[in-house]
Parts: sequence; structure tokens; C-alpha cells
Amino acid sequence: MSEVPLLGAMASMPRIREVRAYVRDQLKAAVTNSGDRQGADCHDVDDRHWINGYPTPIANPMSCYSQYRATRKSWGINALGSMIVEVEAEDGTTGVGVTIAGEPGCYIVENHLSRFIEGEDPRNIEKMWDCMYRATVNYGRKGLTLQAISAVDLALWDLLGRLRGEPVYNLLGGLCRDRLPVYCTTARPDIALKLGFAGAKVPCPHGPAEGDAGLRRNVAYFADWRRKVGPDFPLMLDCYMALSVPYSLRLAKALEPHGLRWLEEPLHPDDYPGYRRLADSLMASGSTVQLTCGEHEYSRYGFRDLIDGGVTVLQPDITWLGGITEARRVVAMAAARDAVVVPHGSSVYSYHLQMAFPNCPLGEFINLSPEADTVSPYFGNLFLDEPLPERGFVRLAADRPGFGVTLNREDLRRPCEGRVVDSKHQRVPNKMDEELPVVPF
Repeated sequence: MSEVPLLGAMASMPRIREVRAYVRDQLKAAVTNSGDRQGADCHDVDDRHWINGYPTPIANPMSCYSQYRATRKSWGINALGSMIVEVEAEDGTTGVGVTIAGEPGCYIVENHLSRFIEGEDPRNIEKMWDCMYRATVNYGRKGLTLQAISAVDLALWDLLGRLRGEPVYNLLGGLCRDRLPVYCTTARPDIALKLGFAGAKVPCPHGPAEGDAGLRRNVAYFADWRRKVGPDFPLMLDCYMALSVPYSLRLAKALEPHGLRWLEEPLHPDDYPGYRRLADSLMASGSTVQLTCGEHEYSRYGFRDLIDGGVTVLQPDITWLGGITEARRVVAMAAARDAVVVPHGSSVYSYHLQMAFPNCPLGEFINLSPEADTVSPYFGNLFLDEPLPERGFVRLAADRPGFGVTLNREDLRRPCEGRVVDSKHQRVPNKMDEELPVVPF
């Protein structure tokens, strides 16, 4: 009998040599004129950019203070900036993940999370994620720490795909669709319609602090875009955590005759009872407006609360909530409740997930050209070959392993290269073989 070649779990696999965390050197970029600084932070743009609230304001949690109402950068929405994590195997193969954690995130990655990654088998992603999450639970659970974990996790999936010579969507179970329809988040729905997108989402300009006059301006703003794109083009409204339950209900009722498809993230992300009240009220009234949220939610625990509260369209950012590893769990939980997952932004990191799961039927493309009039890469010039939608669809190449994109190394800076600790000296030898079996629950 001929020998079967070793494949899969039995094949030799180079271990992980090093984890590195970078930011973009903005001063160097400015001197060399090497391109935009945006990277993984979609809000790190010029002042005169539509996503900063120019010239139309965008309601946000700080809109209750008049001095921070005009633009979002005024209160530091882009204060942290991009973080890029690179994981290198012993054979020199690398994987890349990104998020918005900036230099604070680099410190967490290099001085804490790296000890759970370096020296590991790159196939042990579930174990590495669990170690990172458990070890940071005393100061983590959401926000910056989960963003740092996300970037490491994405880099691991990218590395594993490259080592196996396969796209990440194949590692997740293969394709359930060969192209992904995408809608466009934009300041110009009319252009999104001409470009063939599945629909468009515009930001809500005014918050409750501007009273009834602000609400009327919101309605007029949305109604004007409805007239421009016609009755059949799906049109959504992004409220970016700026509203209250009563205001949200009034706004949804006022916009329903204008064909509002969904009301996105109207409440503070920790207001789970508020989301339940809002979902119940919309359902009880027979409203056709869907409630969506989850962009600023983290981990399966937060999404469990949203699903239990009746939210049926979930919008995790794959570069924030915990990466692909945690996103798979959210997708599974959503499927059990007939909820759909429509990730926020994330570009290739969400596209690969969505290609592999049936209940991820629609992608988001955030148009980050300054006036929302051209299609440009979501991550700016951070990657050399980020795939872009064409006529409303994204397709992923079958011959590009990992997430299929090439990091632009220009202007990268590693702020924590001189680590406080060396993770290789902290790894405790595995003594599991010496333990007796137990029932661990």
C-alpha cells in the first residue's frame, strides 16, 4: 500500500517567530508626500471631508455640546489612528491585520498579547484568541483591548491562509456565494445609484440637542435624497449613537413615508434596554423600518445582548469586535435567531467572512473619497491591491491566499520595538501530559 502524504493537522507547520505592531508615521508621510494617512481609521481624513461633517454636519455622541457639533475631528474621533499587526512565521511568511488602536494598541500587542502568539503553531488560532481574551479580561472586554486582539487575530488568519496557499474564506468553510452585493455609505446617494450599488446610507445631520427644528431638518434632508434617487433605491440612515429612544421613534415614524429602509445605531451602544424598547416599539407599531446596530459592540457577549433584545440586523466591525475568530461566533448566534450580519466597513476582512456564511448577505462599502464622488480603497493606500466593488458587487480572487492584499510598508513605524519583556522567555512549558484527566465542568 502506498503511503498517503501528510496533510492538514499532520503536516509540518512553521511556528510563529515574531509579532510586530506598527503605526503610520504621519510626520514622515507629510514630509515625503507619500499619500493619504487614513489607513485603518476611516475618520483620519482631511478637515474638509464629508465623513468629518463637511459641509453637512453628522450627529454623534458629542453633538450635545455645541463646540463639538460642527465636525467629528473636533472631539478627537481620529485621536488613536491606525494600528497594523504583522505576524511572522519561522519560514518568513507573514500575515497582516489592522485596526484603529494606534500606539496604545501597539503597547498591548507587543508587551502583553505577543507572549500568547510567539512560539505557537499558527493553526491554534482558537487557543491563542482565548488566551488573549482571558488574559486581558481584567482591563479589556471591549474597546481598545478588543481592537488590539482583533488585529492580531486577523494577522493570524492571514498568515494561516498564506501558509496553506488558500484564501481565508476557504479556511472558514468555502464559498457560499461567488460575489457579494454591497451598499454604499456616502454623502452622495445619487452617485451610489449611478455606480450600481445595492443601496445607500447617509449620515443623520442633527441630534436631539437641536430640538424639533433639527428633527425637521433631518426629515427634509432625507426626503430630498429620496426625491433624487427615486422611490425604489434602498436608502438608510446612520445615527452614530446620537439619539434617544423617544427621538428615534419620532424620526423613524417621520421617515417611514419616505422609504427609510433602516435606522442604524441610534442609541448609546451600552443601552441594551433602550434597544429592546425601540425594537419592540417598532414591531408593535407595524413599522417597516428595520433597526440595526453593532458597529461599536465587542465580543459575542455584547452581541448576545443585542440579539436577545430583538435586533435582527447586526453590524460588527471585523477589525474591532475580536477579529474573524469572534465574528464566526456572532454569525452562528445570529443564524439561530434568523438575524443577518452586515458588517461595518472592514473591507477584505469582512468580505472573506461574508463569502463563507449564508446569513451575511450584504456588504458595506464606505465611500472615503473627500466628496464621495469616486470609488477609492477603504484603507486608503495602506494596501497596494485592495479589491474594490464594481457595479455593486465585490469579488475575491481564488488565487490570492490569506486575505489577498499586500501591505504598503511605506511610512510604517514600530513604536514598541524595544519591548519591556521578551515573550519567548515567558512561555511556560506545557505540562498537560503530566496531568490526570478531570471533568472540567
